[in-house]
Amino acid sequence: MKDLIKGNMLIAQSGGPSAVINRSLVGAIMEARRQKAIKGIYGALHGIKGVLEEKIIDLRKESQATLKAVAATPSSALGSVRKKPSHEDCIEIFKVLQKRDVRYFFYIGGNDSAETAYIISQEAQKAGYEMRCFHIPKTIDNDLRENDHTPGFGSAAKFVATAIAGIDLDNRALPGVHVSVIMGRHAGFLTAASALARHSQDDGPHLIYLPERPFNIDAFLNDVKNVYENLKRCVVVVSEGIADMDGTLIVSKFIKETDSHGNVQLSGTGALGDLLANEIKAKTGISRVRADTFGYLQRSFPGIVSAVDAKEAMDVGIIAVKTAVKSDSDGSIAIKRKPGKTYKVYYECVGLQQVAGATRHMPDNFIAKENNNVTMAFIDYAKPIVGELPKLGRFKAVRI
Repeated sequence: MKDLIKGNMLIAQSGGPSAVINRSLVGAIMEARRQKAIKGIYGALHGIKGVLEEKIIDLRKESQATLKAVAATPSSALGSVRKKPSHEDCIEIFKVLQKRDVRYFFYIGGNDSAETAYIISQEAQKAGYEMRCFHIPKTIDNDLRENDHTPGFGSAAKFVATAIAGIDLDNRALPGVHVSVIMGRHAGFLTAASALARHSQDDGPHLIYLPERPFNIDAFLNDVKNVYENLKRCVVVVSEGIADMDGTLIVSKFIKETDSHGNVQLSGTGALGDLLANEIKAKTGISRVRADTFGYLQRSFPGIVSAVDAKEAMDVGIIAVKTAVKSDSDGSIAIKRKPGKTYKVYYECVGLQQVAGATRHMPDNFIAKENNNVTMAFIDYAKPIVGELPKLGRFKAVRI
């Protein structure tokens, strides 16, 4: 058996918050307390920005009651950041790590966070600094490669499905066209989860548009018109990342702001919903058209948490620490699904470079050939991750 690396642990959170990211954090802290190789347990406030600024707190002394409460609380308890470290940043990061004898570094986040962990890992090797650098998966977009699904997705998907069910009930009471814009830059998993809102054949969403397929405004308007003529109402869900045949984001014609990774800032604006609503009004003759942009609502909403998501989020934090202590290399913890009709998962450590900076898309068999809906294959995939949804009722009386 190899000699264990002994020293302190530093953990941080990055990217968009989620309803269960703190479960991964607390899982890692609790497991670290059980590991003799890990002495101090530190948390960096606002990701690597907190490391650079030495805004670090002692997590070993937190009570069990506090940890339990934090685990059940949405959003990022340590604060988050969107920052890609430069080579100069890494040099400064190592000064902090070495000064505090940090030998275990854990970064909770999505593919950009995995890339950051990979950069730090590479720099540690160049510097000859013995350290285990691990990425703990988190993203409501569900777009991490090597993963069947990621912590955060199940709860955000449950929120989306529940919210769209409510919008559909509203739309049934006061008929018209309603457009909802859901998060998802390159991957449509979260938008597709709206399909779980359906209980009856005429339930919305009636149309679903994903970033994996080119968006054509004329085809879109024709789809809306056909549904409206048939049902006298129409509930539409679109991903914020829908783009035209050339790959140009529809919303980019109105938004020029970019984030620290150079991506067009999609959330925090109702521009796409307003654009589509105005097009429907102007070109279909339908007068009652409304649009909502979910924005940050789907990320940290209390009270709507998937039980499966909560458990798996805790598991990846625990397993990351267990693996890091025993491992000879760095890595990322991936969630894999076992074959078979019964939902079961297992966890596997994969290389950081296999996850870093890459995006997973919706498989073709999840998308309807008309490009405006999802298939039963997606429903079967998503249902066990999301879990039970509210039961809804409707009168069965015959008109007299």
